Amino acid sequence: MDDKLKVLSKIARILNSRSITWAVGASLLLYFKNSTDHFNDIDIMVSENDIEKAKEILLKVGELMPQSPNKQYKTRHFLEFVIDGVDVDVMAGFVIVKDGIDYECPFSQDQIAESIQVNGEDIPLQNLKDWRRYYELMGRASKVKMIDRKD
Repeated sequence: MDDKLKVLSKIARILNSRSITWAVGASLLLYFKNSTDHFNDIDIMVSENDIEKAKEILLKVGELMPQSPNKQYKTRHFLEFVIDGVDVDVMAGFVIVKDGIDYECPFSQDQIAESIQVNGEDIPLQNLKDWRRYYELMGRASKVKMIDRKD
């Protein structure tokens, strides 16, 4: 767990220094909100305006992995990195497909609910209500229940 949080703080230092609009989402967000006690990777949401700059920066500290498309998503920018042995997913223009309908879930500054400190770095957290909606659209009932138990 500590190795993942160390990588997160490294990413935060880099993205924050370049004024990139970003936030933690998915299971790492649930971890920080005490809805779960573990997470497998780091999921970061980035503003579409900043995705190219974020990609350029992260390429300097990690390896970009080949894309593995999933029909449930039409996300415009989905980048999978490995940084210091940790899987890091970076998304911009998040789109979830449910019942043949595309649900636009773009990330913006106003979706940052709060920030926390990890190893002295500011970590913005996306609004948990947004992720409850995303998980519901994805059919991830167990994640919805995790969030609902905290409310």
